[in-house]
Amino acid sequence: MSLRDLIVVGFTLLSLPASFRVPFTGLLMFTWLAYMRAQDLCWGFARTARLSYIVAATMVAGYVVHELGRTRFTVWDFRSKCMVVMTILIGLSLVDARVVDSFVQNRYVEYLKIVLIALFTAGQVSTRRRLHLIVWTIAISLGFYGIKNGLWGIATGGRPILRGPGGMLEDNNDFALALTMNVPFLLFLAKLEKRAIIKRGLQAATILTAVTVFCTYSRGAFLSICGVFGIFIMRSRYKTLALAGAGVGAVLFVLVAPAALMERYGMIAGFEGDRSAEGRLVAWGVAIRMALDNPFLGVGLRNFRANFADYFGAKVGTTIEVHSSWFQVWAETGTLTLVTYLAMIVSCFWTLRRLMKVGRSTEGGEWIVNYAIMFEASLVGFCIGATFLNRGHFDLMYHVVSLVTALNFLAYQWLAQPAQERVDEGDDVSHRPRLAIDSHERKRTFRGRGRRAEERSGVFRPSYDS
Repeated sequence: MSLRDLIVVGFTLLSLPASFRVPFTGLLMFTWLAYMRAQDLCWGFARTARLSYIVAATMVAGYVVHELGRTRFTVWDFRSKCMVVMTILIGLSLVDARVVDSFVQNRYVEYLKIVLIALFTAGQVSTRRRLHLIVWTIAISLGFYGIKNGLWGIATGGRPILRGPGGMLEDNNDFALALTMNVPFLLFLAKLEKRAIIKRGLQAATILTAVTVFCTYSRGAFLSICGVFGIFIMRSRYKTLALAGAGVGAVLFVLVAPAALMERYGMIAGFEGDRSAEGRLVAWGVAIRMALDNPFLGVGLRNFRANFADYFGAKVGTTIEVHSSWFQVWAETGTLTLVTYLAMIVSCFWTLRRLMKVGRSTEGGEWIVNYAIMFEASLVGFCIGATFLNRGHFDLMYHVVSLVTALNFLAYQWLAQPAQERVDEGDDVSHRPRLAIDSHERKRTFRGRGRRAEERSGVFRPSYDS
């Protein structure tokens, strides 16, 4: 038993009363354990303790005792419903799957946990302050590894990082993907921070996180982080300055990057002779054939390997992965699940684009634009990386989707108030009448149903044109 174990376990146990009394506190604690992986920094009993489950159980119990019936569990919008539909379809995919062993069952239970936490997050983030706190928690948790490994990478001259801290971050590619998705969070917080020392610290964390991503030697992550910075350049008010900064950064990268790293990134342009890239093409072809043969429910969650030889035509001695989230979801869980999955992600981009437009046209709406750009860049990073990694059920992606739902709710509740009565960052709006923000319902705002009928339904539909 080490002092580090006692600190991590003690801190977790001390947080339980607050997690029970205020479930959102438990959500922050759960988020910290999920992304910072403090237990993986220990060497004793804390390393294998299921601390996140203890916090989650306490948090849910606190919700049932203190908030059930008074606070919504989640915001039931299109994205939330997509998560529920996917959960059902993925469960059905196991009915006729070839392998349904303990490993597969555990993966489905993990997916259920991801969806439940995502739904709970959408409900708990009921104020701008809460949204800001959870963004800070994610940014600091992943930023810790960005700083730590970035400094190590600089000190060692760019030595490869072969694995992450553990859990969803254990594989170096997953680790790089999570850090790439976190870069917009760090940039966003640095932009808003007024204290100079913290602002500079966040900017340094962003640079060191990028160094860490490069040190994983993940080509998919390299393309992802380029996409993230591309979004910020495209959305910047000072595009010329942003492009100049990006150009300087690119020149510095070429000058200081190790030769081995440049050689690996050089393979992106041509895959001939690259066994990894050629293997991806083979795996994608097999996934397509699986999906076409099993169009409705696929071959079953985590059953790609078990069915690979049947479609490849020969025994394979090495571990086979799909190397694409899109093909993974399609082959393993079917076309309906893939369509639902894509619809959920596309709806995020659609919502964020609409929020940017509304925020820019409304006085004081800059906070909406800033959050929307941050989430858009994070999701772009995921979508690019997901093309080359089989991470269709990546925790952080679902978390970001839930935060998009929360932002959408908060933004339109804020816009629904008269300008002089709009809520401050810490005001809770969860008790207010549900605001219909679906585009179909907005079109019917002043026709079809009378005002009195709308008041009886408990739904307030403001005009967004003013």
